[in-house]
Formats: sequence, structure tokens, C-alpha cells
Amino acid sequence: MAGHSKWANIKHKKAATDKKRAKVWTKMIREITVAAREGKTSDPSAHPRLRLAVDKALGANMTKDTIDRACKRGAGELGGENFEEIRYEGYGVGGIAVLVDTETDNINRTVSEVRHAFTKHGGNMGTSGSVAYMFNNIGVLSYAPGVDEDALMEAALDAGADDVVSDDEGGVEVLTAPDVFGDVQNALVEAGFTPDESEVTMRADNLTLVDVEAAEKLLKMIDTLEELDDVQEVYTNADIPDEVLEALD
Repeated sequence: MAGHSKWANIKHKKAATDKKRAKVWTKMIREITVAAREGKTSDPSAHPRLRLAVDKALGANMTKDTIDRACKRGAGELGGENFEEIRYEGYGVGGIAVLVDTETDNINRTVSEVRHAFTKHGGNMGTSGSVAYMFNNIGVLSYAPGVDEDALMEAALDAGADDVVSDDEGGVEVLTAPDVFGDVQNALVEAGFTPDESEVTMRADNLTLVDVEAAEKLLKMIDTLEELDDVQEVYTNADIPDEVLEALD
């Protein structure tokens, strides 16, 4: 992945998120609601996915009252909409694999909007399973260069992490199974290792390098998809080098 910087991409992603904070909060509330319904509980400690969703909302400074209402609504303790989870798959410009996770109360609306976003920016929708096999569901805790790798590795493996990997820049990633992500993160924070970035994500087995022209079209498509109310997350196997991001800023 020559020229690729995880830290530059994290910074780019955070900047985009900050500009869409209100919409991000709406998506977080929907995720809490769906997670509570899945776990049949409003108690975050009783369901890993709900705990992760609540922790993420707290990290975004969402009020506890708002979070509690979303938990109770999802668990059926309050009235509210019922959302269904649907994953769409397809390809962006240059054959880049794209996964789009949605939570919707109107499937016809959602599929129409997602398809339009693909076609508008040179992509196309695929069938179920057409690209999902290229990705793995994984928990990732990222640490910037300068962290004590040996001490972090010992603490991470003791906490139940699957692996600890470093990159050429000196950054370190702790990889976990999704169902133990929260436990590993809490243990590492208690040990003095607060991650710079943490998430449960769909990570591609192999990345595809893209040039400026392809990256511009792909990022516009991702922005369009993420602007949709029903879209929760967008994942790709694109490797966008630093110089490409800088050229597009």
C-alpha cells in the first residue's frame, strides 16, 4: 500500500463526520434503537452491540436522556418506528467494491435512493453476496505512532484481542472479534491505552489503489450515500494515497 497513510485517512474521515454532526446523531439513535430491538433489552450491559452503540453516542456528546429513550424505544418499552437492517452491495468507479449498511422503515425508498447514488457517480448495484465475501467484520482499535507496542501487545492479548499489528509509520492496530470489542477496549483503557480511533467495521481483505480521477468520483458517491438518512455505514476496498487526498482537498 505504497503512499497510503491510515492516519491521513482517519483525519479526512473525522473532518467529514464533524461537518455532518446532526445527521450522525440521527444515525446513532437509529443504531441504538435497532441494537436494543435485536437484544430485546434496553440495558446496554446486557448486549454487546447495544453497548457499543451507546458508547459511540456518549463519545459524540449525546445526552443520556436521548440515549435512554432510544434504548427503550428499541426494546419496545416506548412506541416508535420499526427499522429493518438491509445491506446493499455494488461497485464504484474502477470496480471498487462497496458495501452499504442501511436501517430503514421504507425499503422501496431506500433501495431507490441507494441505486441512484451508485448510478449517478459511475457505479452500479450488485446482487447480494457479490462483494461481501471480500470483507471481514472486525473490531479495530488504532494507536498513533509512539505508543509502547510491546506493552500494548501484552495488554491486548491478555484482554482477549485476536492480533496486534504495526505499520510502516509506527502506528499499531489491535484487532478483535466484534463480540469482545467492548471488553477489550475497556481493558486497554484501564491499562492506560486509550485508542486514537476505535470501531467495529467491515474491512476488505485486499485494497485496490485508486488515482485522483477515480478517487474524486468514488468520494462523491460515498458522500452522496452517507447523506441518505437510511444509510448507516459505507465500506469500500479503496486505497486512497495521501497525495490523492491532498490533491482533492
